[in-house]
Amino acid sequence: MGVVIGYFNLLWLLPYVLEPEQIGLFKTIQDMALLMTPFAQMGIGNGITRFFPQVKAEKFSFFTFSLFLGFIGYTGLLLIFLLFQAPISAAFVEKSPEVNEYIQVALLITFLSVLNTLLEAFSRSFLKIAIPSLIRDVLLRLLMGLLVIGYFLDGYPFFLMIWGMVLVYLLTLISMAFYMRKIGIFQLQFNWSGIPGSLKKAFFQYNMITMLGTAGALLIMKIDSLMVSSMIGLDANAVYTIGFSIAVVIEMPRRAISQVAMPIISEKFAANQLSEIDALYKKIAIHQLLVCGLVFLLIWVNIDTLYHFVPNRDVYEAGKWVVLLIGLGKLSDVLFSVNGEIIVFSRFYVFNITATLLMAFAVILLNLLFIPLYGIEGAALASLLAMFFYNFIKFIYIKVKLGFNPFTLGVFKIAFAGGISWAASYFLLPSLDSVLVDLVLRSGLVLLVYLPLVYYLKAAPEAEDWLRLTIKKWVNRPAQ
Repeated sequence: MGVVIGYFNLLWLLPYVLEPEQIGLFKTIQDMALLMTPFAQMGIGNGITRFFPQVKAEKFSFFTFSLFLGFIGYTGLLLIFLLFQAPISAAFVEKSPEVNEYIQVALLITFLSVLNTLLEAFSRSFLKIAIPSLIRDVLLRLLMGLLVIGYFLDGYPFFLMIWGMVLVYLLTLISMAFYMRKIGIFQLQFNWSGIPGSLKKAFFQYNMITMLGTAGALLIMKIDSLMVSSMIGLDANAVYTIGFSIAVVIEMPRRAISQVAMPIISEKFAANQLSEIDALYKKIAIHQLLVCGLVFLLIWVNIDTLYHFVPNRDVYEAGKWVVLLIGLGKLSDVLFSVNGEIIVFSRFYVFNITATLLMAFAVILLNLLFIPLYGIEGAALASLLAMFFYNFIKFIYIKVKLGFNPFTLGVFKIAFAGGISWAASYFLLPSLDSVLVDLVLRSGLVLLVYLPLVYYLKAAPEAEDWLRLTIKKWVNRPAQ
């Protein structure tokens, strides 16, 4: 549902309703808010997941204490932002001066996102994943779409649509709090004396360290959009954003798997079950690549068809190569499995900040180098290189320190199946005049080559066993 609504919003609704400059502003404000969120959150989200097994007796006091720290973190960010507002505004004044008119919107979205992130982290600690994901991936996108439709129907002017994003994030926060209250995991208890002082200290130290790691990771993902706006213009960022948004769908299964894996990894580290973490590392690598690799294939072999349905496609199809480069970068995240989650919840979590900050500086320098040379493709290339080397450094570190390795024969079998599937679509099937027929036949050919190859190569036997069991259950269901 999230993918369908997201595709509708970004590939059809926004280009149909808004001008490129308006789309660029719409996304730049969101990206700016998301980029500030981890600094304001101070890494508390990961800290909740890590320390929750140790505070189950005082879980609601711990929850309230975490929210209090979130308020402190946002206040600190706000003061720093006001201190450096002049140089921040100067970065946009030449190419995208409209951004400076809506800085307050970004700050308010940041505040609401901080609270949302903390509520979701607490829910995740109870292994309550589905409804928070529904709120984040479906409700948020649905409300954003309705916001744009309201502007299209002349319900309000454009500046109120931008301010309406604050209301959208507020409604998702209220929905999250209502859900948690309903299932009994939203309770405010201010008796913080039950939390040991040593644990508070360790929790705060861990948060501050992981804050820089999390912020750096998001900087690697989001700085390109802001730099395209500041160095080229809002219209270029619209083209870049639509291409990026097509590619980012590739990692949605990985995000879902990561949400489930984090509390499990945390608990297994607490129990010192290292061999089980290594086994999970390998299993996730295979199954992530199995699903995300197929999504990447289906997107790339149909990329011209996808852009065919975008209003004003002559403007936006210039982002075609952005899709490829960002898609390959997302596949590197998939390929290296849950390496970041393992480092964050291990005793080596300090390394995460080192690797992340190094790559954050690298991606800024790469963008400064490549954007003037190659435009939006340069920004995408900078992101690809940053994502790959960021993951590679973490892979080497985990291999040396813990001896874990996500690469099994199954990973290479799936990659081989993907390569053969792409070649079959590219070389065996000519481009057809009917875009719908081309979409169906090209996608069908990829599926007919990819899935049987994965099966006959025995690349993911656990997935096969699960599928057989599921089919067997459905076949043997008693008639109603």
